[in-house]
This record gives sequence, structure tokens and C-alpha cells, in this order.
Amino acid sequence: MKCTHVSAQWKVDFSSAEERNYWYRVNDSVMGGLSQSNLRVVDKVAYFEGEISLKNNGGFASVRRVGPVTLKSGITPIFIEINGDGRSYQLRLRTNKGFDGVAYVATFSSSSSWQTLTFNEADFVPQFRGRIVSRAPALSFSDVRQIGFMLADKQSGPFQLAIKNIGQ
Repeated sequence: MKCTHVSAQWKVDFSSAEERNYWYRVNDSVMGGLSQSNLRVVDKVAYFEGEISLKNNGGFASVRRVGPVTLKSGITPIFIEINGDGRSYQLRLRTNKGFDGVAYVATFSSSSSWQTLTFNEADFVPQFRGRIVSRAPALSFSDVRQIGFMLADKQSGPFQLAIKNIGQ
């Protein structure tokens, strides 16, 4: 869903040096893959970029934020302001600070123009390594401890997703 204006109660500030330290990447190299990614910040915009390789059974790249998250549950959606390369990305939320486990996933398509997308708690599907976890509890934004983005569209080649805002 697209929005033209969103008022934020909580927001990621990419202009802060401290904010940049909260982000780390997790690529398919954890299982022998060759995909590469990076998150760089230019003029308050974060660029999640790299190259997806399908060699060695690879095919995904991701970045995660492990800094403080103060989302509220209820009727207020979270939003992202992005532009990209036309590929389908995942917004991933985790309710723990661990490396592995269930991620709540919402898939979205990017376009070359800036767009603001909003997501409600019900938009997220619990997954573990790409498989739906039917017994996972429903997502409550107030339980979120990690926010991240992943590209796993089974297409090799370069990618770039520009992220201007993440918030609620």
C-alpha cells in the first residue's frame, strides 16, 4: 500500500553514526553461497546493494538492524520509504536478538521512484529459512527486536534498494 504522508512516533535515523553500527549483513555465505551485499549510507539514505549468486546453492543477501526498536502494537502500521531496481524484497522482523529463528516476513516490490509502503501486523508471515511456521504466535510490533531486509528472489545479478525511512 502506498502513502503520501506518514507521521512517525519512532524512526531510524541514517544520518547518525551510531545508527550505522546497528546494522550487519547475513548473506548465503553462512551456508557456502557466494552472494555479497553491503549497506552504505549517503546523504541520510541507506543503500542495501550487492550481487546475488546462485552458485553453491546460494541465492540470498540480507541486512539486519539490532539497535533499540520501540514499535507499538495495535492499529498504527510501520512504514518504509524506498526505491529500488524492480525486484521483490522482504521486510523481516524478528522478536529476538538472536542470529537464527523465526522471522516475520512481508514481501514487497520495489520501483525506480520513491514510494512509501505501510505494513500492519497481519501483513507479516512467520517463516524459518523460507518455510512458513504455522505454530508461531501472531506478530505483535511491541515484541520486535530486529528489523531487516532480504533479497531471495532466485535471480542472480546485481541489486540495489535505497532506504530513506523506516518507522512507525
